[in-house]
Amino acid sequence: MDAKNLREFYRTSLGRLARRHLSAAIRQRWKNVSGLAIAGSGFASPFLGPFRTEAKRLACLMPARQGALVWPSTGQCHTVLVGETQWPLPDNSIDRLLAVHCLEQAERAGPLLREMWRVLRPDGRILIVVPNRRGLWSRIDATPFGYGLPFSRRQLEMQLTDALFTPDEWGEALYFPPLNNRLLLRVAPTLERFGTSMSIGVSGVILVEAHKEVMAPIPAGRKVAASQAKLTTADTTGTAGASRR
Repeated sequence: MDAKNLREFYRTSLGRLARRHLSAAIRQRWKNVSGLAIAGSGFASPFLGPFRTEAKRLACLMPARQGALVWPSTGQCHTVLVGETQWPLPDNSIDRLLAVHCLEQAERAGPLLREMWRVLRPDGRILIVVPNRRGLWSRIDATPFGYGLPFSRRQLEMQLTDALFTPDEWGEALYFPPLNNRLLLRVAPTLERFGTSMSIGVSGVILVEAHKEVMAPIPAGRKVAASQAKLTTADTTGTAGASRR
């Protein structure tokens, strides 16, 4: 699914509803981003709008496999067309990284996560949204979450651990069925509240916020004491040793 298809989906009634619920879940985790450098990976532009007036720097990284669209439609353009694992960003330059319609459509998730690790600051946070393998949204091709490789929580946790990320908080969203039916769309908020309170594990997407694992260096000037081997003389007089005549 390319960027134009994704844009058209979020203009439908179902897409606008999904955007509203996902935006609320994202905002709940990132309440204060004032003065921070924020980047979105994949097709994150529908969810970056609220941060435009708060972030110190903002970038919307769109992979070449999906294509790129100018975002926002007015003012300074924040869109950057990037290679999947080659981002034009310095090391340790991003405070918050949001990945939506990204990991499940990547050619290889491991190298992409390592590129995310590279650009994230040591105290930065990453928030990943992926289709739930057990949910309805990943089974219907008419939605963006029906494309690519859906994840279980265990699979996503293993991918993050291999890329030196530690998950801190898990969440779920989109419990209502992905159907453009007026009645279902009307009761969707009720279904969303019920699913969130029950945590029944069949949500449309999984959300996970994680931090970057950094190995602590040895402080400058600190010496590490070398252990010295202690030599002892073998006992040759006992029964266990060899005796000399």
